[in-house]
Amino acid sequence: MPENNDYFDKYTPFFSASSSQLFLQKCYTYEKIEDAEKKSYENCYPFIYHIEHAKLYYTQSAIAPLSLQPILSFYGFSLLLKACLLTVNPNYPESTSLLAHGVTTRKRKKQQYDFLKDEVKTQKNGLFTSIAENLFHIKHLEGEKFSMESLLAEIPEMQTLPWTHSKKNFVSLIPTDDGMELPSSILDSYQMASSRFLEFLKVKTDEVYDLKESNGKLLIKTDKAFKYNAPSPVRYNTEKDLFMLSLNKNSAVFSLPELLIHYLISYNLSIIARYETEWWAELLKTMPNDDYPSIVQFLIVSQAKMPFLVFQWLKSGRFSPPDDIT
Repeated sequence: MPENNDYFDKYTPFFSASSSQLFLQKCYTYEKIEDAEKKSYENCYPFIYHIEHAKLYYTQSAIAPLSLQPILSFYGFSLLLKACLLTVNPNYPESTSLLAHGVTTRKRKKQQYDFLKDEVKTQKNGLFTSIAENLFHIKHLEGEKFSMESLLAEIPEMQTLPWTHSKKNFVSLIPTDDGMELPSSILDSYQMASSRFLEFLKVKTDEVYDLKESNGKLLIKTDKAFKYNAPSPVRYNTEKDLFMLSLNKNSAVFSLPELLIHYLISYNLSIIARYETEWWAELLKTMPNDDYPSIVQFLIVSQAKMPFLVFQWLKSGRFSPPDDIT
């Protein structure tokens, strides 16, 4: 998996006021925002500084002790998301309530605390809500609870961990000359006939238009390439360079965009590293259970994947056909 700085360096045009101004003007015009040119000039430096400071946090996280990495990564990730929000809302943040995290968790952990069973709860206002509504047009998430185990199960690169082996969470979408190929056994996993499965994919992905079954395989045809950041059960695996379909159709996380999934986990880990110092130190020293490898693996994956997904969204996630930065 590429290092996170590889993605920052690839998008160095954002570190130019003139390029960022033109990019923001295009974003505001696309969003039909009044005074697009004026507001793009006002926001080009805040936009650059968010990305620049995010790079600094990620750079330091890469060389920091493991005990500090969750804090540095979370703040770097938050700054990237704020840069994204500036491309759709030139007035962000309109109030101090939007500067909150938008998520809460139990500050004091119970005895025999199990990270995988821990939960986060979404709030009415804050960064999480702003991301969900402005970047993905998802509303009504206030008060939802998500466990760390259910969130981690929806990240394809996390499927190498021992605790994930008891249940297969993903199946690969294999590219062919005619579309994408899946094993027909997935119909058993979803408990659907092929016709019902096709309708399901049409609704959930907005890209699939046909499906054929032959010789134990399902051939899926799409109008366009799958999106990296869609609210969809199709997720991109950076290690395998493949899109994969989630099998967790009964999970509350099933269609949650992966950027939101990583934000929820990253937030909780940053809280633990800041406030639960005794448990955190004991975990790092004794490695008593599956919590330690799960957290370490998540940090490795997220520190590289989140800049990749953010820059994919910034550069081409909203424009059709995909555009260059300038």
